[in-house]
Amino acid sequence: MTASGRPAVVALGGGHGLAASLSALRRVTDRLTAVVTVADDGGSSGRLRRELGVLPPGDLRMALAALCGDDAWDLTWREVVQHRFQGEGDLHGHSVGNLLIVALWEIVGTDPVAGLDWVGRLLGARGRVLPMSTVPLDIVARVQDAEGSGSVTEVVGQVAAATAGSRVLDVALLPDGAPACPQAIEALLAADWVVLGPGSWFTSVIPHLLVPDLAEAITRTPAARCLVVNLDPQSGETAGFAPETHLDELVRHAPDLRLDVVLADAETVGDPAALGAAAGRLGARLVLAPLRAPDGSPRHDPVLLAAAFDQVMSGPGQE
Repeated sequence: MTASGRPAVVALGGGHGLAASLSALRRVTDRLTAVVTVADDGGSSGRLRRELGVLPPGDLRMALAALCGDDAWDLTWREVVQHRFQGEGDLHGHSVGNLLIVALWEIVGTDPVAGLDWVGRLLGARGRVLPMSTVPLDIVARVQDAEGSGSVTEVVGQVAAATAGSRVLDVALLPDGAPACPQAIEALLAADWVVLGPGSWFTSVIPHLLVPDLAEAITRTPAARCLVVNLDPQSGETAGFAPETHLDELVRHAPDLRLDVVLADAETVGDPAALGAAAGRLGARLVLAPLRAPDGSPRHDPVLLAAAFDQVMSGPGQE
């Protein structure tokens, strides 16, 4: 940690969950790196991926927007990159930011990080956004029949896994042994803190633990590791899960993972003892704090989450 006391933090995830973490963490530190899943195969991202063979840009765009600066220039450009075209033509459903990122990838060449860095500069991003892998990934999920027959089927793709309407038993990635983004490995090994979650558990959180080099870096980094538990079970992926079940699934997919802190919303946890025991099995202490948005919606409030991160990262035993 620098003399300023601001930690170097790497946040892992994708979609709205990672954006929530980043919106909070940017209030805590200016030494922030987002490592983003690249398995989306739906919507605008899926179309660009299939047509051009690129990494799906949507989650990367959302992370950049969450790190956007606060002056009028930055906020205007954030609105532009988040703008989604409407209509009945080929542009319908595409966001400007997705097209901008893909255009920069075509201009700057084969390194996807260079294009993301350019968009970050345009937005005045308070941090850096990196893909977790340098190739597009596919999620392979084994799902159990929701009607109770017990039959198990395999589905391929993030959208299929998230919308199967069945309980997800486990996930894997294609291609097997996908290469991790080298800059992501460097950031993890140089970090003071690594934050995992919240987010779609099987399609945004666990995939980071299935890229071999990335999982190894998460395991052997000298950084402290913090897991943020989801506020509510997610229909399809984690329906019926208790908070501690999320931790048990991490252990099943990544037996070598160890954590230092499990952070959860105080009002969401029905059985703190059960969650505390699950955290203990991962080597972590449980921290309960108010995290839910005041309107009661199933999202983390960035100010409350920032206060909890600040408490955790500057608490006793942290240097």
